[in-house]
Amino acid sequence: MTLEQFKKRMQKMPDSPGVYFFLDKHKKVLYIGKATDLKSRVRSYFSADLHKTRGPIITDMVEKARSIDWRETDSVLEALILEANLIKNYKPEHNTDLKDDKSWNYVVVTKEDFPRILLVRGKDLAQKKFAPVPLGSSQRSHSQTFSEPAYTFGPFPHGLQLKEALKIIRKIFPYRDTCIPCPDQGPSLIQGAKGRSLGRCKACFNASIGLCPGVCSGATSKTEYRKIVRRIVMLFQGKKLQLLKSLERDMKRAAKDEKFEEAARLRTQLFALQHIQDISLIKDEYRMPLGQGALHAVRIEAYDVAHLRGSAAVGVMTVVENGSTLKNEYRKFKIKTAKAGDDTGALREILSRRLGHDEWPMPRIIAVDGSTGQMNAAQKVLDEYGIKIPIVGVTKDEKHRAREIKGDRALIANRERDILLANAEAHRFAIGYHRAKRAKNFLT
Repeated sequence: MTLEQFKKRMQKMPDSPGVYFFLDKHKKVLYIGKATDLKSRVRSYFSADLHKTRGPIITDMVEKARSIDWRETDSVLEALILEANLIKNYKPEHNTDLKDDKSWNYVVVTKEDFPRILLVRGKDLAQKKFAPVPLGSSQRSHSQTFSEPAYTFGPFPHGLQLKEALKIIRKIFPYRDTCIPCPDQGPSLIQGAKGRSLGRCKACFNASIGLCPGVCSGATSKTEYRKIVRRIVMLFQGKKLQLLKSLERDMKRAAKDEKFEEAARLRTQLFALQHIQDISLIKDEYRMPLGQGALHAVRIEAYDVAHLRGSAAVGVMTVVENGSTLKNEYRKFKIKTAKAGDDTGALREILSRRLGHDEWPMPRIIAVDGSTGQMNAAQKVLDEYGIKIPIVGVTKDEKHRAREIKGDRALIANRERDILLANAEAHRFAIGYHRAKRAKNFLT
């Protein structure tokens, strides 16, 4: 298929959410992706600087492709789920080349009386490091083993969007996640990082805000809870139509039996599924080509860390867009987990926390203060999140003046002034925040 034939085919694509396929001359699936806007997303693969913005694997895929196909969905949430199911079925070579098995994301439904719904990284799934449960109700200590999953869904390429998707689903179908019921079925034990107990929660906080049906308190029975889990499983299996029919049938039965509270709850769930509110999943497709000058705003985010011999450590993010500073979008970060004096660790923490904000626009370029170490640290975080954004590093002389910008030379040549402005702003902003924090610590 020639470029003109591709363009003609793209004209038939809808401006709606869905999943698209690139196919070779034998109709074999080369690559599967999802989109908020199918037509715009596929059009981006035919930009002149695709190699710079997407890399050699995607460029090679487009060169091999001979046709395009797609499936339209009612929402971005359904596109996200459909993409994962299709990648699992077809295993397209260019999807699997982009990421190894350990960096994918999965949704696991545990095999327990009251199953948990968990987001699990591929490496943890392979090692069964995902579902600690008490060994037995007679044991007062919380010795743990690892349960086998009842269901596993994935791989999901987009970790951040999967987190948002689970938040949406949980508002419709409240479920249990990381709480471990105590052996006496009393207050639950909240699980922290690496399985550490964070204490008892008397009445589960998630239950109090409607995100859990109240497993530990006995507010829901095993039978009722399993109905909830079955509905979530159907959604992840892509059986939305069957799920809608099932909910409608259960709603009518509850109303007939005069269980009006249950009928009202089912009606709410039915409506929510028919009108999925997934605005948090609709964000800038950050892989738009960079070489289109003023036609598109190029957002550059710069990051810097400041401390005094490891104390009062802080980090910041500054934003420059097409030569202008966007000071209302600057952000401050208190360093919480990185060790004192570990600048690369602090950078990883800042960038990880920033990427947790899907509601913020995604940058087109990330600038870090430093050289190879800082660039590698930032790249590691982006790889973990499955995000491809160019990274540049600004090195300094002994007077902290910019000496060199490391990274893609063509990209730097086009945006050098903006990169240096963003970096200078990050240094100024970080120093100011650090001094304010030191002054506050001194007064207290």
